[in-house]
Amino acid sequence: MGCGSCSTGGCSPAGCKSNGSCLTNGCSKLDVYDWLSNMDMPANYRPFSIIEVKFKGSRKDFFINHDNIYLEAGELVAVETTTGGYDIGHVSVTGELVRMQMVKRRVNEADVTKKIYRRATPADVDKWKAAKDLEWETMHKSRTLALELGLQMKISDVDYQGDKTKATFYYTAEGRVDFRELIKRMAESFRIRIEMRQIGMRQEASRLGGIGSCGRELCCSTWLTDFKTVSTSAARYQNLSLNTLKLAGQCGKLKCCLNYELDTYMDALKHIPDNVNVLRTEKGDARLQKTDIFKKLMWFSYPREDNWIPLEIDRVKEIQQQNKAGIIPADLGENVEVESKPVKVLDYENVVGQDSLTRLDERNRNKNKNKNRNKNKGNRPQQQGVPVQQNPQQAAPAEARPNNGPNPNRNRNNRRNRPNRDNNQNRNDQNKGNESGS
Repeated sequence: MGCGSCSTGGCSPAGCKSNGSCLTNGCSKLDVYDWLSNMDMPANYRPFSIIEVKFKGSRKDFFINHDNIYLEAGELVAVETTTGGYDIGHVSVTGELVRMQMVKRRVNEADVTKKIYRRATPADVDKWKAAKDLEWETMHKSRTLALELGLQMKISDVDYQGDKTKATFYYTAEGRVDFRELIKRMAESFRIRIEMRQIGMRQEASRLGGIGSCGRELCCSTWLTDFKTVSTSAARYQNLSLNTLKLAGQCGKLKCCLNYELDTYMDALKHIPDNVNVLRTEKGDARLQKTDIFKKLMWFSYPREDNWIPLEIDRVKEIQQQNKAGIIPADLGENVEVESKPVKVLDYENVVGQDSLTRLDERNRNKNKNKNRNKNKGNRPQQQGVPVQQNPQQAAPAEARPNNGPNPNRNRNNRRNRPNRDNNQNRNDQNKGNESGS
């Protein structure tokens, strides 16, 4: 979906740099799929009067639709604010799905007091766009003022209200900051009402967005709404190396994805025995080197030996019970081979109706090989300096030579040698006549 609010016009949502506040709602940041929108409702059905509206970043809020304005997801609306004026936001969810969102966020219907004024008019949109264009310059000027006052804080984002009468500054700091003088200077410079709001490192990453080490967009900026505590024990349970450079995310804290598979590892660790770092044997104390949680194998090694011995969990528990009872086995049982479970190969049916995607390439490759072989047979040149191979019938001895009739080569040789035999016969006759006359 193209974005129509950036200066280039019609670019992709990733290049508009609106961070979820573009006019076409193409960034799809923290979107909710309304799977109840296409359902047929009864004739006397009254739609739910509360609507969820989202603003820049991950900020969402609920508003009452007193005038029963027909609204769809993605439309711009002007809503009431707590400090006066109005703000512009996108409609996120309408209808019965809002009830479920309120239950999820633990919001009661009686607590929703702010209302929706109207659909955003072209004048509202122009004013809202002009306010958004001031955010980048305002943030850099406020950072300069904070550095001049020597405040230990980092202003990460600025959010202007839709009517351009108020700006909210989001900052991160390690402790409390006295920014009263900073507010005075910013009020004189920007001529607006100012609100300072401190956020954490993870909230800052969710507002700014980015690409994680997995190659995807950050979870906190796309779909993750609540931040749970992540400790290094989650990495230990999953046998991950405790390298802070690999375990930390864009925010500098531990990655939230370390908790995604933690429950699966915790269930598998229930069968792994605890406190088995050393197993006592007559050959020496075997120390634990590695544990394969899902294969349920544990590797041990003797002192001054490099090879690791895999043991099944049952065998480890047996040796552990023997050590507790004061029994020291001869060895770990490394001579007993560990039974390898056969891997089940799934035979999938050819649902597409085709074989391998490269089947035509292999067929063409075989045809080309046959063509090249036939060409080499017919056009094989005779190399110089290489003796011509004799006829197998001529090279074979007379006894092994097959008798398949007269040999044409022999008759040819007889014709060539016949005049010589006649001349020799005439010479012999002349010699005999001379001897008789003498």
